[in-house]
Parts: sequence; structure tokens; C-alpha cells
Amino acid sequence: MPDTLLDELRGIVGPTQAFADPDLVAGYATDWTRKHSATPRLVVRPADTAEVSAVVTACADAGAAIVPQGGNTGLVGGAVPRRGEVVVSLTRLDDLGPVETTARSVVVGAGATLASVQAHAAAEGLAFGVDFASRQQATIGGMVATNAGGMHVLRYGMMRAQVQGIEAVLADGSVARRLGGLPKDNVGYDLPGLLTGSEGTLAILTRVRLRLVPAHRERVAALLAVDGIDEAVALTARLRGALPDLEAAELILEASLRLSIEHGGLTTPFAALPPAALLVECAADDDPTERLAAAVEDAGVDDAVVGVDRREREGLWAYREALLDAIAAEGEPLKLDVTLPGAEMAGFVADVEALLADLDPRCRCYVFGHVGDGNLHVNVLGLADDAAAAAEERILEGVLARSGSVSAEHGIGVTKTRWVPRSRDAGDLAAMRAVKRALDPAGLLNPGVLLPEP
Repeated sequence: MPDTLLDELRGIVGPTQAFADPDLVAGYATDWTRKHSATPRLVVRPADTAEVSAVVTACADAGAAIVPQGGNTGLVGGAVPRRGEVVVSLTRLDDLGPVETTARSVVVGAGATLASVQAHAAAEGLAFGVDFASRQQATIGGMVATNAGGMHVLRYGMMRAQVQGIEAVLADGSVARRLGGLPKDNVGYDLPGLLTGSEGTLAILTRVRLRLVPAHRERVAALLAVDGIDEAVALTARLRGALPDLEAAELILEASLRLSIEHGGLTTPFAALPPAALLVECAADDDPTERLAAAVEDAGVDDAVVGVDRREREGLWAYREALLDAIAAEGEPLKLDVTLPGAEMAGFVADVEALLADLDPRCRCYVFGHVGDGNLHVNVLGLADDAAAAAEERILEGVLARSGSVSAEHGIGVTKTRWVPRSRDAGDLAAMRAVKRALDPAGLLNPGVLLPEP
């Protein structure tokens, strides 16, 4: 990297928006897990697409590798430097275009946060279909790059289902723009679909046209006691059939529920904690409380806590959303994000518990997730590094043996690249490599992420 690059970048973005001082770049060096960290050669903060294009062109001319970064809420090391790359922070690209109420869509900058998009849509009587706990920090560009999921996938789909158009800067600095958002437009390859989930390895997203959904006026949540994972899966399937307005179904196993109560200072929701709890929420234009209550009664659920007003609903969601902070307060976990077919979930968790008991009976395992789409989050505390590596290997092998996916909604990043060849056949992997070579022939965009290095 030439010494003149920093001065050139300052000429593009301004003298205060490109820097190499160790104290200034430190905030861009580490992801949320604190496991992935390296000092960036420098950080640059462009303000718009033209500046991103000029920055990428300058870096390409200098042969400098780039790591695009948004809110830096990732959990797999995909948005932090590894070998002294230039970090291109996109948080200044936070513009929010006018909400198109007839088309139910909006164009936003890649640096806009999820919370700001939600509030922007709500002001026009609409909503955004993706939601998760890091909404205040997570940015739209990062969410598209990782094909983020969250709590509402069973009703609205993952991030890919919300993307109607993109604007992106390619590796040579040229701009690819497809923001029209027409529902029927079959001219050429699906570039928005290709870049969704590409984790910054093919292009740098600068603007996105998002699909919006109706903002339902009435909501009701319920925390249901269930006997285990199989019952939670069956109950979710039954509720989905009976309740077209079901928006979320979250599984919390007993140990996780207990930890949430202890760390969150929450009251115990049931007289005795059940083996598992299922948190569900319905949203509709009319009050769905009676429909939910009838469906729960028909399903034979004996113990349930219902939340009707906002305070009550937020109180129930606290059992789920307090978990991440509660686990982090206990230590640095082995954190796995996987998907299983519904019929395989209980057997998988039983296998994990048996494996951990064999490796170290003193370790603690906390499992929760989005039962409606088979996404489980496995968090293990108390394993030594060598035991954690062995546990990860055997757990992910078990996922594949049960026809699951080793990456559900967090992405591949750098932590799971070696699992890509085990998850995709040779032809699939060759096609992905060919796309990478075509769009980034010099390999300067997020090197080492998503695809295993040859």
C-alpha cells in the first residue's frame, strides 16, 4: 500500500474522514464477539456513492484490499480487518428516501440503521419485515450483505425477500445501479439477489430499495409452556395453520429461560419452569387475541402468559431479548448459528448435550432460536479452547448429517469458510468462485471472507 494513499483518500472524503491514527481506527478493528480483531491500515468514511466509487478506484489502483463495514454487529468476523486492509465505513450513507406508499417501498442508504428504517416506515403507516435485537446499530447494507434473518422470517422471509433493488460499487470503482423496483422486470441476471448474502466480497452496497409491509394496528404475544422441542415444533406448525397473522415463534429452552430471568431481573413466568417455552406474537388489523387464545386452547397448552398491551408484550419479549447480554455477562461463548429441519431439532440438541457432557460436564449450554424456520442458536460457556474447537467440529458435522445448514442468518465470515466446501458440491463451489473472479479479479474485496482461500 503506497504511503500516498491516505492523502489521496483525504482528498476524496475530506481531511477528517480518512485516518490511520491507532486510537481512531481502534473502534473499527473488532466485531461484537471480540474474537476477531486486527488493526486496519487506515479507515475511510465516504459520504455518498460518488465518494465510495472514488475510494474504491483509488484503492484498486494502489492494490489495497478493502473491508466494507456497517454497524459492525457481525458475529463471524466478516466486517473487520484481518491483514491490515483499508476499512471503508459506510455509516455516513444513512439517507432515507421518501416512502412510496402505493408501491410500499423505500430507497435507503447502506448506512441507515434498522431502527431508523423502521421508524421512517412507521411514520407513513407501513413497516419493515425484518427485526432483531441489534436494531439500533445494525445497518441495512450489512443486513443485505449477510442476508439477515431475525424474528419475523416465518411471515415475511429473510432480507433477500425485502430487497427490490440495489446500487453498488464494483471492485474497479464502477457503479452498478438497479433501483427501479418494478415487481416485474426480467431484464438480465438478478443482481440484487446475487449481492444479497455476498458479504462484501463482490461489491460494496451503497443504496437499497426495500419492500415495506403493512403496519398492523393490533398485536398480542404469548409465552407458552411446552414439554420440549418436538412439542414446540408441532405447536408452531399448528399455530401457523390456524393463525395467518402469526408473526413470530421463538423457542427458549429451560436453561436459557432461567439465565434470562436471573440476569434480567425478570419474574418467573410460570409456577415451575417447563422444559421449554414458546414465545409467539400475532399482528393484524383487528384484535387477534381471541384467535390466538382459541388456537392455544385447541392445541391443549396448559400454561400460558398473554401480553396484550405494549408493556405486557415487551415484558414477554424480554425473556428472549435479554439472552444475548445474559450469556455475554457469563463469559465468552462458543456461538453457533445453525438451521435444522423441524423433525431433526430435538435429536440435534440431544446430541449436543451428550457431546458436551462427554467433553466437559462442567460446561453450560444455552439454546434458543427461531423455531418457525428451524434456526437454532447454540451458545456454550466454560470450554477450554481445544475442547471448544472439538465441540464446534463435531456439532457442525452433526448439523450436516441431519441435512441442516452450518450458517443460518449470521453469514459465513471468516469463521466458517472451511465449512463451505462441505456444504456445497464441487460444481456449486466452482460457480461461486467464477462469480468472484469475474467481479473481483484482483481479490481486493473482503479477502478471506465467505469463500475458502485456495
